This record gives sequence, structure tokens and C-alpha cells, in this order.
Amino acid sequence: MPHIKQLLDIMTTLRDPQHGCSWDREQNFQSLACYTIEEAYEVVDAISRGNMAELREELGDLLFQVVFQAQMAQEQGFFDFYDVVRTLCEKLRRRHPHVFAGEEAGSRELQNERWQRIKQQERHQKGGQISASICDQVKQGKPALFKAWELQQRVSVHGFDWATMEGVLEKIGEELTEVRDAALVPDNL
Repeated sequence: MPHIKQLLDIMTTLRDPQHGCSWDREQNFQSLACYTIEEAYEVVDAISRGNMAELREELGDLLFQVVFQAQMAQEQGFFDFYDVVRTLCEKLRRRHPHVFAGEEAGSRELQNERWQRIKQQERHQKGGQISASICDQVKQGKPALFKAWELQQRVSVHGFDWATMEGVLEKIGEELTEVRDAALVPDNL
């Protein structure tokens, strides 16, 4: 924990109006957003290359983004770094009832379904709508390829995952038949 305190103190010093770094003082949530994404991609790059020394450094850079934004939030009276950590701890405990609340673990698929159900309940409790479509749950700010991957992960839980092209074509045929039946369109469409 002494290193966390040291990191938070460094961030406070960097943002100090009198003695801090002018670049760090000029930043805001919007100006840091691109750096946060960049650091996350650099973490993924280090992982994909299996470079653990670089991963350690890149994870530090990503943590710095969290600390930086938490410092700005604290300066504006919203929350601080410890609020971020506390909120994360509460969320992890809530979303893992099979570990922290004595519920039956079940299969990986059941755990994933429970995770998604808990996330939907949390969203609803925050005043959000429970979406009828699993596709609506994918955040819009993500890059297209990542959104496609996330959509595939979500729909595969509901049986939309095939090992061969024949399975995909069969499913498309089923869906087309349903559309024809619903629209009362002749078979020669």
C-alpha cells in the first residue's frame, strides 16, 4: 500500500496549481480519453507478444490513467481513487455470488449468464432500461471490430455460434423462413 499512496501523492503534485506540470494541469476528462484507450491497446499488444516486462509497464501506464482521472474527479468533488477501488470491490463481490455469497458455481456458461443478468439488474437499479435485445447492451463507443467480437460473444450464449459455414447457412435459412411466414411472402422471394 505505500506505493499506492506514493502514486496518489505524485499525481497530486503533478496537478498542483503552483508547482505541478503545466501539461498535467491542463488536462480534463475529454482530453485524457484518447490516452486511456491508447494505453489499453498497448496492454493488449504486450499481452499478444507475450512480453511480460512490457506488460508490467503498460499496466502501470493504464493505472496512471485511472489515478489521473480519479484525481481530477476528486478536485471537482465527485469522487476519489479510494471510491473507485471501493466501488470495484463491491461490484466484484456482487457479480461473483458463487464465490462470495455461497451460491452454487455451476458451469462456466451458467456463471456467464448470471453475470449478464446481474449486470442488467444493476443497470435497471441505476435507472436504465433492461434491454430486450442482447445486441443493445454493446456500448457504442467501441471500435467496430471489438463491437463485432462482443456481439459474437453475447449471441453465442444463445446458440448463435457455429463451427462450419453449413450451420450458418442453415440458420439463415431458418430466419428467412420466419420472415417469409411473418410477412406472408411467397416462397419464390
